[in-house]
Amino acid sequence: MVLLIGLAWGFGALWFDFPLAGLRHWLAWLLVIAALTALVFARPRWPVKLGILIVLSLIALWWLTLQPKADRNWQPDVARTAWAEIHGNDVTLHNVRNFDYRTETDYTRRWETRTVDMSQLAGLDLAITFWGSPWMAHPIACFLFDDAPPVCFSIEVRKVVGQEFSTLASLYRQAQLIYVVADERDVIRLRSNYRHGEAVYLYHTVATPAQSRERFLEYLAVLNSLRAGPRWYNVITTNCTTSIREQRAVGERMPWDWRIFLNGKADEMLYERQLIATDNLSFAELKN
Repeated sequence: MVLLIGLAWGFGALWFDFPLAGLRHWLAWLLVIAALTALVFARPRWPVKLGILIVLSLIALWWLTLQPKADRNWQPDVARTAWAEIHGNDVTLHNVRNFDYRTETDYTRRWETRTVDMSQLAGLDLAITFWGSPWMAHPIACFLFDDAPPVCFSIEVRKVVGQEFSTLASLYRQAQLIYVVADERDVIRLRSNYRHGEAVYLYHTVATPAQSRERFLEYLAVLNSLRAGPRWYNVITTNCTTSIREQRAVGERMPWDWRIFLNGKADEMLYERQLIATDNLSFAELKN
């Protein structure tokens, strides 16, 4: 069983990540066919098993050397990465996206530099977007200021021009992580007004200004770390929801819940944990 799982992983690693595109699929099939043929016909089996483990180990050692890159031909909506300068309460955010959309793909690009005062942080909203399955969603954190427009953070896949997102490929080193910092009229309105088939639910959290400041600083820390060194996106381990949990200090992380992975139910989890304002409504009433 371990060998079969390893072969399945090795097949995917070669299929998606081998640097010579013309050989990827040939090598992936060669690995599986040769290994299974040897397991069926070769005797004794232990040298075959040992040989397969050695080959898979070599593939893993090579695969772990693959590194994400910052200088690629990125799609226009993720062409720039945001970063922050922090001076006491004053935070200057660079490359804040505030596009003017006519359709999902037709827009005027506008990147801004904004300075916000953390002493004016009033609270935190959470937008959750659904695009089909009730089990999967996308969360967007929106920080509210008394003297400035909201600042939103959307954890996404940073795609190159022409790239389509693949759940399977994202298990390998095919997708990179980006924290999009945007005006609420950009990142929320894009999904509510211009993307077909998406539904957006906006929840007010019960986070105090002090708690909102802690969460804000957590996002800023990741922003600057991504500027220093890009990271891979992985649909299981490093996605739009697990990253929110992982950016907190280990001792302060939310207890694990299956709805963190199947995040279409994350709003229900937050309701149960009394982390969103309910106005004494049931969850069904609140969501509808």
